[in-house]
Amino acid sequence: KKLINSSKRKYLIMAEAKKSALFVCLGNICRSPIAEAVFMDEVKQAGQEDKWTIDSAAIGGWHAGNNPDYRARGTMEKHNLPYSNRARQIKKDDFNKFNYIFGMDDENISDLKERAPPKSTAKILLLGDFDPEGQKIIRDPYYDSGSDGFEQCYIQCVRSCKAFLAKTTEGSI
Repeated sequence: KKLINSSKRKYLIMAEAKKSALFVCLGNICRSPIAEAVFMDEVKQAGQEDKWTIDSAAIGGWHAGNNPDYRARGTMEKHNLPYSNRARQIKKDDFNKFNYIFGMDDENISDLKERAPPKSTAKILLLGDFDPEGQKIIRDPYYDSGSDGFEQCYIQCVRSCKAFLAKTTEGSI
């Protein structure tokens, strides 16, 4: 905030508020870390790093404190996406701390809406709703034997995150 004096008036100028996005999946070791890293990269490429707070979290706490799945890390490394966060479970205050909370599938969305405190301010959104190719669900590749599902997750996240960032930049969301 900045107070500006004029000969007749005082003006309070508000600095542009930072936007914030939280990406959530079941365990915070596969899809949401990839989505977080992809969105961080998109924001950086757009020169908007100082305008965003970005994080990821889990519905459940089973993997809290762990690194992402080795296949998720491999996918991020393959695409030069640095990542150093560890898994954490979503907290009640996240629903007021973040502007946008993204689930990866319908079950995530249902769980998020159920956990959201009354009058929370975050918009709970399905990340895939922004996919221009219409692939709404970002499937959980955790039980896959290889890394193909992680690559598919990455591709969907790139498309969806690019489209979401474009919409927020133009002010249509």
